[in-house]
Amino acid sequence: MQDVPEKKSVEGNMVIGKKVLSINTKGRYENQKRRDWNTFGQYLRNHRPPLSLSRCSGAHVLEFLRYLDQFGKTKVHTQLCPFFGHPNPPAPCPCPLRQAWGSLDALIGRLRAAFEEHGGKPENNPFGARAVRLYLREVRDSQSKARGISYEKKKRKRPPQQQNPASLMPPQAPPESTTSASENYQ
Repeated sequence: MQDVPEKKSVEGNMVIGKKVLSINTKGRYENQKRRDWNTFGQYLRNHRPPLSLSRCSGAHVLEFLRYLDQFGKTKVHTQLCPFFGHPNPPAPCPCPLRQAWGSLDALIGRLRAAFEEHGGKPENNPFGARAVRLYLREVRDSQSKARGISYEKKKRKRPPQQQNPASLMPPQAPPESTTSASENYQ
């Protein structure tokens, strides 16, 4: 019978023999969702007057998203900017930095899920409000125009179709003629 190394759990890590393996109890998505939820909760507590989650509406979510814009890192050109519509401008410009549409879209998705995990009813979810969806669409469209990048939905890749064996054969060269090329031009 073979000796099995001793296994112990030490502060969330698994010790097998002399090796220590880190065990991540929650995934990145879950950790990010928790951080986002805590950030939104802090925003509600700092709001004047302070807001309870039950009184939060889509308008408050929009206010939160606009507040987050000040921490953005995506240059969004104004229509007066000479680089409007250019994805890679050749020089700096004074246009504002904003939150990227993709970041806001992902954030709303995580907050929407967190709301329901914390006992909220789907029909009362302020993160799923029509105003929030329209705002995200407006941000996507304006950033798309300002940067010259389209945000079209990616088309699903279709699985490769079965090919018949004849189509897998290399094309055959035409039969060579018995006359040379120089004989044809005389």
